[in-house]
Amino acid sequence: MTETRRPRILLVTRNLPPLVGGMERLNWHMAEELSRYADVRVIGPAGSAAMRPAGVRVYEVTLRPLWKFLLHAQWRALCLALTWKPDVILAGSGLTTPIAWCAARASGARTATYVHGLDLAVRHPVYRGLWLPALRHIDRVIANSRSTAALARAAGVSAERIGIVHPGVDLPVEHVAVGGSVVAAVQEAEDKEPADFRERHQFGSRPLLLSVGRLSTRKGLREFVAQALPHIVEAYPDALLVVVGDTPTDALHAQAQTPESVRAAAEQGGVGQNLCFLGTITDYRELGSVYRAANVHVFPVRDIPGDPEGFGMVAVEAAAHGLPTVAFATGGVVDAVAEGESGCLVASDDYAGFAEAVRRVLSGCGSLSGSSRVFAEQFIWPRFGERLWQLLLPVRD
Repeated sequence: MTETRRPRILLVTRNLPPLVGGMERLNWHMAEELSRYADVRVIGPAGSAAMRPAGVRVYEVTLRPLWKFLLHAQWRALCLALTWKPDVILAGSGLTTPIAWCAARASGARTATYVHGLDLAVRHPVYRGLWLPALRHIDRVIANSRSTAALARAAGVSAERIGIVHPGVDLPVEHVAVGGSVVAAVQEAEDKEPADFRERHQFGSRPLLLSVGRLSTRKGLREFVAQALPHIVEAYPDALLVVVGDTPTDALHAQAQTPESVRAAAEQGGVGQNLCFLGTITDYRELGSVYRAANVHVFPVRDIPGDPEGFGMVAVEAAAHGLPTVAFATGGVVDAVAEGESGCLVASDDYAGFAEAVRRVLSGCGSLSGSSRVFAEQFIWPRFGERLWQLLLPVRD
């Protein structure tokens, strides 16, 4: 690397907006935060250039079918590696690791991969035969949680090449400097948002349980509705489960639960009137109104072999808005929820215990609001970028 130019990072990923999900938000912020330290270029799916971070150049390739994305991304990566000469080629998930590795071998760049959990646990024999060996040759593997780091070690990645950087979060309050001190500037309109949201949807003062995320089998919403929600409604008859999200479309390896199947489970359990679907919300400000209007965030992720929950970004987002989470203690969720600080962790599949934890949170509404916000502050995106950059620094040597 010459001393007359900034470091160069080429990020290769299939997961970027306009696709919707936690991995998509993370890769977008990864590009934005690393651009503070280096010149960043991205190879991403069609449609992603229009939503790129400022100062980051995006080269689009075909999203579907998967094989065409992989071939086009490999060609683009090879061309950029040979002409632009990046110092680091970073794979945004395990899926693009072979692309990063091949391009790096052709150009002399070093390599890194950010892994999310499922990309280490996929059981498809072709994936395990081709993708995981490439991962073992990457110079730096960055995991999103302690659980994912353990999966990387189990896949044969040496421990000294693994680092952990938890995903980040946007704080809802904008901080400004006044007279040398930092104060929270909260607009009056933001204070009214929860009440306006409840009025707009005619929720009144009902206790609101919130679920945010794609309706995949792993997320366990149908099982929660069938086995936990009736027990909660016994104590709080007017409680309402508000669901933000829909069936996954472009996610790989995601088994779906349809809204219709969740509604059917609710009707069978006698809680059909305690369930409301709002669909997908991509505007973070609007989603913030939902978080602030709710009383508890439920995250009943199931412990399914071969389909781990790598982290749980929505739990940290909820905490950032002062909303505590009740979750099953599985996978990387234990890094995203702090017991007694940002919520409650319950043993996997203990739906009676889950319902009891929700009832406890509802009975003491607001008691974890302040500590939840404090917990979330350690995950802000600039700190994510700083930690990520620190792990990539040795790769430059």
